[in-house]
Amino acid sequence: MDNFEVTALPPSINLESVAILKALVTATRALGELRGEIKKIPNSQILIDTIALQEAKDSNEVENIVTTDDELYQAAIEDENISQAAKEAQSYAKALKTGFSIIKEKGILTINDIKKIQEIVSPNHPVRKVPGTVLKNPKTKEIVYTPPQNHLEIIKLLENLEVYINDASFHEIDGLIKMPIIHYQFESIHPFYDGNGRTGRILNMLYLVQQQLLDIPVLYLSSYIIKNKSDYYRLLQEVRTENKWEEWIIWMLKGVEVTSKDTIKVVNNIKLLMDDYKQKIRANHKFYSHDLINTIFKHPYTKIDFIEKELGVHRNTAASYLNALVEDENQFLKKIKIGKSNYFINDRLLQILKNR
Repeated sequence: MDNFEVTALPPSINLESVAILKALVTATRALGELRGEIKKIPNSQILIDTIALQEAKDSNEVENIVTTDDELYQAAIEDENISQAAKEAQSYAKALKTGFSIIKEKGILTINDIKKIQEIVSPNHPVRKVPGTVLKNPKTKEIVYTPPQNHLEIIKLLENLEVYINDASFHEIDGLIKMPIIHYQFESIHPFYDGNGRTGRILNMLYLVQQQLLDIPVLYLSSYIIKNKSDYYRLLQEVRTENKWEEWIIWMLKGVEVTSKDTIKVVNNIKLLMDDYKQKIRANHKFYSHDLINTIFKHPYTKIDFIEKELGVHRNTAASYLNALVEDENQFLKKIKIGKSNYFINDRLLQILKNR
Protein backbone atom coordinates (compact mmCIF):
# COMPACT_ATOMS: atom_id res chain seq x y z
CA MET A 1 0.00 0.00 0.00
CA ASP A 2 1.24 3.47 -0.90
CA ASN A 3 1.10 6.35 1.55
CA PHE A 4 -1.15 9.23 0.55
CA GLU A 5 -0.51 12.73 1.74
CA VAL A 6 -3.43 14.65 3.24
CA THR A 7 -3.36 18.11 1.70
CA ALA A 8 -4.92 21.28 3.07
CA LEU A 9 -8.40 22.33 1.98
CA PRO A 10 -9.97 23.44 -0.29
CA PRO A 11 -9.53 20.71 -2.93
CA SER A 12 -7.76 21.97 -6.02
CA ILE A 13 -10.32 20.68 -8.53
CA ASN A 14 -13.73 21.85 -9.76
CA LEU A 15 -16.46 20.41 -7.52
CA GLU A 16 -19.44 21.93 -9.32
CA SER A 17 -19.82 19.44 -12.14
CA VAL A 18 -23.22 18.86 -13.75
CA ALA A 19 -23.57 15.53 -11.90
CA ILE A 20 -22.74 17.07 -8.50
CA LEU A 21 -25.10 20.02 -9.03
CA LYS A 22 -27.90 17.67 -10.07
CA ALA A 23 -27.43 15.61 -6.89
CA LEU A 24 -27.22 18.84 -4.89
CA VAL A 25 -30.62 20.04 -6.12
CA THR A 26 -32.30 16.77 -5.14
CA ALA A 27 -30.61 16.61 -1.74
CA THR A 28 -31.37 20.27 -0.97
CA ARG A 29 -35.04 19.78 -1.79
CA ALA A 30 -35.33 16.70 0.44
CA LEU A 31 -33.50 18.42 3.29
CA GLY A 32 -35.77 21.46 2.98
CA GLU A 33 -38.85 19.22 3.18
CA LEU A 34 -37.46 17.57 6.31
CA ARG A 35 -36.83 20.96 7.90
CA GLY A 36 -40.45 21.91 7.22
CA GLU A 37 -41.85 18.67 8.66
CA ILE A 38 -39.80 19.02 11.85
CA LYS A 39 -41.47 22.37 12.52
CA LYS A 40 -44.83 20.58 12.76
CA ILE A 41 -43.73 18.84 15.97
CA PRO A 42 -44.65 21.21 18.84
CA ASN A 43 -41.63 20.29 20.95
CA SER A 44 -38.55 19.53 18.82
CA GLN A 45 -36.71 18.26 21.91
CA ILE A 46 -38.79 15.09 21.51
CA LEU A 47 -37.01 14.39 18.22
CA ILE A 48 -33.57 15.20 19.61
CA ASP A 49 -34.07 12.87 22.58
CA THR A 50 -35.54 9.95 20.64
CA ILE A 51 -34.00 9.99 17.18
CA ALA A 52 -30.59 10.98 18.56
CA LEU A 53 -30.43 7.70 20.45
CA GLN A 54 -31.18 5.78 17.26
CA GLU A 55 -28.37 7.64 15.51
CA ALA A 56 -26.09 6.82 18.42
CA LYS A 57 -26.98 3.14 18.06
CA ASP A 58 -26.36 3.17 14.30
CA SER A 59 -23.16 5.19 14.54
CA ASN A 60 -21.76 2.73 17.05
CA GLU A 61 -22.81 -0.14 14.80
CA VAL A 62 -20.62 1.27 12.03
CA GLU A 63 -17.75 0.60 14.48
CA ASN A 64 -19.20 -2.89 15.24
CA ILE A 65 -20.44 -1.76 18.68
CA VAL A 66 -23.92 -3.31 18.80
CA THR A 67 -26.78 -2.77 21.25
CA THR A 68 -30.53 -3.44 21.17
CA ASP A 69 -33.26 -0.80 21.03
CA ASP A 70 -34.74 -1.85 24.37
CA GLU A 71 -31.35 -1.78 26.06
CA LEU A 72 -30.68 1.61 24.48
CA TYR A 73 -33.80 3.32 25.82
CA GLN A 74 -33.63 1.64 29.19
CA ALA A 75 -30.06 2.91 29.54
CA ALA A 76 -31.29 6.42 28.75
CA ILE A 77 -33.10 6.55 32.07
CA GLU A 78 -31.23 4.03 34.21
CA ASP A 79 -27.43 3.87 34.12
CA GLU A 80 -27.05 0.84 36.36
CA ASN A 81 -26.39 -2.66 35.01
CA ILE A 82 -26.17 -1.59 31.37
CA SER A 83 -23.79 -2.93 28.74
CA GLN A 84 -20.67 -1.16 27.55
CA ALA A 85 -22.29 -0.79 24.12
CA ALA A 86 -25.29 0.98 25.64
CA LYS A 87 -22.98 3.27 27.62
CA GLU A 88 -21.13 4.19 24.44
CA ALA A 89 -24.42 4.98 22.69
CA GLN A 90 -25.36 7.24 25.60
CA SER A 91 -22.00 8.99 25.32
CA TYR A 92 -22.54 9.54 21.60
CA ALA A 93 -25.98 11.09 22.18
CA LYS A 94 -24.55 13.30 24.92
CA ALA A 95 -21.72 14.43 22.62
CA LEU A 96 -24.22 15.29 19.89
CA LYS A 97 -26.29 17.42 22.26
CA THR A 98 -23.15 19.11 23.58
CA GLY A 99 -22.13 20.01 20.04
CA PHE A 100 -25.62 21.30 19.27
CA SER A 101 -25.47 23.57 22.32
CA ILE A 102 -22.09 24.90 21.17
CA ILE A 103 -23.44 25.70 17.69
CA LYS A 104 -26.50 27.44 19.13
CA GLU A 105 -24.37 29.51 21.49
CA LYS A 106 -21.39 30.39 19.27
CA GLY A 107 -22.43 29.76 15.67
CA ILE A 108 -18.98 28.35 14.92
CA LEU A 109 -17.21 25.07 15.55
CA THR A 110 -13.56 25.27 16.58
CA ILE A 111 -10.99 22.51 16.98
CA ASN A 112 -11.29 22.90 20.76
CA ASP A 113 -15.03 22.32 20.41
CA ILE A 114 -14.38 19.19 18.37
CA LYS A 115 -11.98 18.00 21.09
CA LYS A 116 -14.75 18.46 23.69
CA ILE A 117 -17.14 16.40 21.58
CA GLN A 118 -14.58 13.64 20.99
CA GLU A 119 -13.68 13.52 24.69
CA ILE A 120 -17.31 12.62 25.44
CA VAL A 121 -17.42 10.03 22.65
CA SER A 122 -14.11 8.41 23.60
CA PRO A 123 -12.54 9.71 26.83
CA ASN A 124 -8.77 9.72 27.36
CA HIS A 125 -7.92 9.50 23.65
CA PRO A 126 -6.46 12.93 22.80
CA VAL A 127 -4.97 14.26 19.56
CA ARG A 128 -2.30 11.82 18.43
CA LYS A 129 1.32 12.56 19.38
CA VAL A 130 2.90 9.12 19.01
CA PRO A 131 3.41 7.66 15.50
CA GLY A 132 2.08 4.21 14.63
CA THR A 133 -1.63 4.68 13.92
CA VAL A 134 -2.77 2.88 10.75
CA LEU A 135 -6.15 1.84 9.35
CA LYS A 136 -6.59 -1.81 8.44
CA ASN A 137 -9.07 -3.84 6.45
CA PRO A 138 -11.12 -5.53 9.22
CA LYS A 139 -11.24 -8.82 7.27
CA THR A 140 -7.74 -9.15 5.82
CA LYS A 141 -5.93 -7.02 8.45
CA GLU A 142 -4.06 -5.42 5.55
CA ILE A 143 -3.01 -1.79 6.10
CA VAL A 144 -5.16 0.28 3.75
CA TYR A 145 -4.32 3.78 4.91
CA THR A 146 -1.69 5.52 7.03
CA PRO A 147 -2.91 8.90 8.29
CA PRO A 148 -0.52 11.77 9.10
CA GLN A 149 1.90 10.67 11.82
CA ASN A 150 3.59 13.92 12.81
CA HIS A 151 1.79 15.76 15.63
CA LEU A 152 2.60 19.22 14.25
CA GLU A 153 1.26 18.21 10.83
CA ILE A 154 -1.96 16.95 12.42
CA ILE A 155 -2.41 20.25 14.27
CA LYS A 156 -1.71 22.25 11.11
CA LEU A 157 -4.29 20.27 9.15
CA LEU A 158 -6.85 20.68 11.94
CA GLU A 159 -6.28 24.44 11.96
CA ASN A 160 -6.89 24.48 8.21
CA LEU A 161 -10.06 22.42 8.69
CA GLU A 162 -11.30 24.87 11.34
CA VAL A 163 -11.00 27.76 8.88
CA TYR A 164 -12.70 25.70 6.18
CA ILE A 165 -15.66 24.93 8.47
CA ASN A 166 -16.19 28.48 9.69
CA ASP A 167 -15.07 30.85 6.91
CA ALA A 168 -17.44 30.70 3.92
CA SER A 169 -15.12 32.87 1.82
CA PHE A 170 -12.35 30.29 2.14
CA HIS A 171 -14.15 28.07 -0.40
CA GLU A 172 -17.20 29.67 -1.98
CA ILE A 173 -19.27 26.58 -2.64
CA ASP A 174 -22.62 25.28 -1.38
CA GLY A 175 -22.54 24.13 2.24
CA LEU A 176 -24.12 20.80 1.35
CA ILE A 177 -21.17 20.07 -0.95
CA LYS A 178 -18.73 21.14 1.75
CA MET A 179 -20.17 18.69 4.28
CA PRO A 180 -18.74 15.54 2.59
CA ILE A 181 -15.46 17.39 1.99
CA ILE A 182 -15.22 18.16 5.72
CA HIS A 183 -16.09 14.57 6.59
CA TYR A 184 -13.45 13.17 4.24
CA GLN A 185 -10.80 15.54 5.57
CA PHE A 186 -11.52 14.83 9.23
CA GLU A 187 -11.51 11.06 8.70
CA SER A 188 -8.30 11.28 6.67
CA ILE A 189 -6.50 13.39 9.29
CA HIS A 190 -7.75 10.81 11.82
CA PRO A 191 -6.57 13.12 14.60
CA PHE A 192 -7.47 11.08 17.68
CA TYR A 193 -6.36 7.70 18.93
CA ASP A 194 -10.01 6.60 19.05
CA GLY A 195 -13.49 7.94 18.28
CA ASN A 196 -12.70 9.50 14.89
CA GLY A 197 -15.57 7.82 13.01
CA ARG A 198 -18.22 8.65 15.58
CA THR A 199 -16.97 12.21 16.05
CA GLY A 200 -16.87 12.70 12.28
CA ARG A 201 -20.49 11.61 11.91
CA ILE A 202 -21.53 14.06 14.62
CA LEU A 203 -19.71 16.82 12.74
CA ASN A 204 -21.83 16.10 9.66
CA MET A 205 -25.00 17.00 11.53
CA LEU A 206 -23.56 19.94 13.42
CA TYR A 207 -22.26 21.48 10.21
CA LEU A 208 -25.71 21.31 8.61
CA VAL A 209 -27.16 23.11 11.66
CA GLN A 210 -24.36 25.68 11.58
CA GLN A 211 -25.12 26.33 7.90
CA GLN A 212 -28.83 26.74 8.79
CA LEU A 213 -29.75 23.87 6.50
CA LEU A 214 -31.40 22.26 9.54
CA ASP A 215 -32.70 23.78 12.76
CA ILE A 216 -31.94 20.75 14.92
CA PRO A 217 -29.52 17.84 14.36
CA VAL A 218 -31.85 15.06 13.23
CA LEU A 219 -30.43 14.07 9.84
CA TYR A 220 -28.59 10.92 10.82
CA LEU A 221 -26.49 9.40 8.05
CA SER A 222 -25.21 6.43 10.06
CA SER A 223 -28.03 4.10 8.95
CA TYR A 224 -27.24 4.96 5.32
CA ILE A 225 -23.55 4.26 5.94
CA ILE A 226 -24.33 0.90 7.60
CA LYS A 227 -26.46 -0.19 4.63
CA ASN A 228 -23.71 0.86 2.21
CA LYS A 229 -20.65 0.31 4.37
CA SER A 230 -18.39 -1.12 1.67
CA ASP A 231 -19.18 1.82 -0.64
CA TYR A 232 -18.46 4.28 2.17
CA TYR A 233 -14.95 2.98 2.81
CA ARG A 234 -14.23 2.38 -0.88
CA LEU A 235 -15.19 5.89 -1.91
CA LEU A 236 -13.25 7.50 0.94
CA GLN A 237 -10.21 5.54 -0.17
CA GLU A 238 -10.67 6.43 -3.84
CA VAL A 239 -10.57 10.13 -3.00
CA ARG A 240 -7.19 9.47 -1.37
CA THR A 241 -5.78 7.26 -4.11
CA GLU A 242 -7.42 8.58 -7.29
CA ASN A 243 -8.73 12.03 -6.35
CA LYS A 244 -12.30 10.83 -7.12
CA TRP A 245 -14.08 13.66 -5.35
CA GLU A 246 -17.13 13.65 -7.62
CA GLU A 247 -18.20 10.08 -6.83
CA TRP A 248 -17.72 10.62 -3.09
CA ILE A 249 -19.68 13.88 -2.97
CA ILE A 250 -22.55 12.49 -5.08
CA TRP A 251 -22.74 9.42 -2.83
CA MET A 252 -22.95 11.58 0.29
CA LEU A 253 -25.55 13.87 -1.29
CA LYS A 254 -27.58 10.78 -2.13
CA GLY A 255 -27.28 9.84 1.53
CA VAL A 256 -28.71 13.23 2.53
CA GLU A 257 -31.63 12.73 0.12
CA VAL A 258 -32.40 9.16 1.22
CA THR A 259 -31.99 9.88 4.93
CA SER A 260 -34.12 13.04 4.70
CA LYS A 261 -36.98 11.11 3.13
CA ASP A 262 -36.70 8.31 5.69
CA THR A 263 -36.63 10.81 8.56
CA ILE A 264 -39.68 12.64 7.17
CA LYS A 265 -41.62 9.36 7.46
CA VAL A 266 -40.46 8.90 11.06
CA VAL A 267 -41.33 12.51 12.00
CA ASN A 268 -44.77 12.25 10.38
CA ASN A 269 -45.50 8.93 12.10
CA ILE A 270 -44.50 10.41 15.47
CA LYS A 271 -46.72 13.44 14.87
CA LEU A 272 -49.71 11.26 13.91
CA LEU A 273 -49.21 9.11 17.01
CA MET A 274 -48.92 12.20 19.23
CA ASP A 275 -52.12 13.64 17.77
CA ASP A 276 -53.91 10.34 18.36
CA TYR A 277 -52.70 10.16 21.97
CA LYS A 278 -53.64 13.79 22.60
CA GLN A 279 -57.19 13.32 21.32
CA LYS A 280 -57.89 10.08 23.16
CA ILE A 281 -56.18 10.93 26.46
CA ARG A 282 -57.91 14.32 26.53
CA ALA A 283 -61.27 12.60 25.99
CA ASN A 284 -60.72 9.88 28.59
CA HIS A 285 -58.65 11.45 31.36
CA LYS A 286 -58.96 14.72 33.27
CA PHE A 287 -55.22 14.75 33.97
CA TYR A 288 -54.37 15.33 30.28
CA SER A 289 -51.73 18.01 29.66
CA HIS A 290 -49.18 18.96 27.00
CA ASP A 291 -46.40 18.26 29.50
CA LEU A 292 -47.70 14.74 30.00
CA ILE A 293 -47.70 14.06 26.24
CA ASN A 294 -44.25 15.57 25.83
CA THR A 295 -42.83 13.42 28.61
CA ILE A 296 -44.14 10.09 27.33
CA PHE A 297 -42.86 10.94 23.84
CA LYS A 298 -39.44 12.21 24.93
CA HIS A 299 -38.80 8.97 26.77
CA PRO A 300 -40.10 5.74 25.17
CA TYR A 301 -39.21 4.25 28.56
CA THR A 302 -40.81 6.52 31.19
CA LYS A 303 -40.45 6.40 34.97
CA ILE A 304 -42.70 7.80 37.67
CA ASP A 305 -39.92 10.26 38.55
CA PHE A 306 -40.17 11.90 35.13
CA ILE A 307 -43.90 12.61 35.44
CA GLU A 308 -43.42 13.78 39.02
CA LYS A 309 -40.74 16.24 37.92
CA GLU A 310 -42.20 17.43 34.59
CA LEU A 311 -45.76 17.88 35.84
CA GLY A 312 -44.86 19.04 39.35
CA VAL A 313 -47.13 16.48 41.01
CA HIS A 314 -46.76 14.15 43.99
CA ARG A 315 -45.14 10.79 43.29
CA ASN A 316 -48.36 8.89 44.05
CA THR A 317 -50.26 11.15 41.66
CA ALA A 318 -47.66 10.59 38.93
CA ALA A 319 -47.92 6.83 39.46
CA SER A 320 -51.72 6.95 39.21
CA TYR A 321 -51.50 8.85 35.89
CA LEU A 322 -49.15 6.32 34.36
CA ASN A 323 -51.09 3.33 35.64
CA ALA A 324 -54.29 4.81 34.20
CA LEU A 325 -52.62 5.06 30.78
CA VAL A 326 -51.56 1.42 31.08
CA GLU A 327 -55.07 0.28 32.08
CA ASP A 328 -56.89 2.39 29.48
CA GLU A 329 -58.58 0.34 26.73
CA ASN A 330 -56.26 2.05 24.24
CA GLN A 331 -53.21 0.72 26.10
CA PHE A 332 -51.25 3.93 25.71
CA LEU A 333 -48.38 2.49 27.74
CA LYS A 334 -47.07 -0.93 28.74
CA LYS A 335 -45.79 -1.52 32.25
CA ILE A 336 -42.82 -3.74 32.96
CA LYS A 337 -40.64 -4.28 35.99
CA ILE A 338 -36.86 -4.61 35.68
CA GLY A 339 -35.11 -5.17 38.97
CA LYS A 340 -36.77 -2.87 41.50
CA SER A 341 -37.93 -0.28 38.96
CA ASN A 342 -41.18 0.03 37.03
CA TYR A 343 -40.94 1.25 33.44
CA PHE A 344 -43.85 2.57 31.41
CA ILE A 345 -43.17 1.94 27.73
CA ASN A 346 -44.66 3.92 24.87
CA ASP A 347 -44.51 0.81 22.70
CA ARG A 348 -46.05 2.36 19.57
CA LEU A 349 -43.45 5.12 19.60
CA LEU A 350 -40.74 2.51 20.13
CA GLN A 351 -41.96 0.57 17.08
CA ILE A 352 -41.81 3.71 14.91
CA LEU A 353 -38.21 4.29 15.97
CA LYS A 354 -37.23 0.65 15.56
CA ASN A 355 -38.74 0.34 12.10
CA ARG A 356 -37.48 3.59 10.64
